[in-house]
Amino acid sequence: MGPIVTAATYAALPKDVIILHVESGPRPQAEDAFAAGHLPGARLVDRDTLTSAPMGPGDGRHPLPTPDAFAAALAEAGVGPDATVLAYDRCAGVDAARLVYLLRVLGQRAALLDGGLQGYTDTLETGPSPAVEPVERAPIPWPDDLVEAAVVAAHIAEAGVVLDARSGERYRGEDEPLDPVAGHIPGAVNAPFAQNLDAEGHFRAPPKLHARFSDLGVDQDTIVYCGSGVTAAHELLAIEHAGLGLPRLYVGSWSQWCRSDRPIATGEQP
Repeated sequence: MGPIVTAATYAALPKDVIILHVESGPRPQAEDAFAAGHLPGARLVDRDTLTSAPMGPGDGRHPLPTPDAFAAALAEAGVGPDATVLAYDRCAGVDAARLVYLLRVLGQRAALLDGGLQGYTDTLETGPSPAVEPVERAPIPWPDDLVEAAVVAAHIAEAGVVLDARSGERYRGEDEPLDPVAGHIPGAVNAPFAQNLDAEGHFRAPPKLHARFSDLGVDQDTIVYCGSGVTAAHELLAIEHAGLGLPRLYVGSWSQWCRSDRPIATGEQP
């Protein structure tokens, strides 16, 4: 199963696929948004509760949950280790991509619905999220695909490719709305994730994505970061969709790097 499911291939999915509607933000607002319209059979999950832990000293804004916590949250949502998952959101995959990426690096079948809720053309369901029966799910240790700052620094020192998936303004240090210091990791190349989408919020065709990332020297050993390890997952799925493998995520991303004593760069990339 590839990382992206389009509207054209949605109807061909097996009937036992678990559909997860991913929301971020306060739970009451998430429940209201879900109740107003969702894919038939979907279950509501919270991005931050499911895919992140509370921020602690030395962390980025969205640190990984422990393997135990991740497994327990999925089990509570009725997602067993052998399930196939289709996740979507209301923002072109920005919220749902991190869940899909984490499942895929753990070896589970999971995909993102191209275009999100807005890309679904059939009749939506309304009403609250259905009650589901919890399942058994054992924790799996996080793999080496999820890297720390020291690995990023060593990779750059060895001329490895590191992509910054944030906007050009944030990369250059002209604007930083979320973190205490503006700029980017020295040696990183700017590749805004939004440029992987067309004007309607759909992923560009794989050949176009392949050309974009090949020109940047991307391969499966590449490391991708963003502000807090969320939108970088969206770029990682775009890279896999392009046929270039599934690279690595710097989970702490800029929000962790800029809170340390590591070097910081601003301006255009060399």
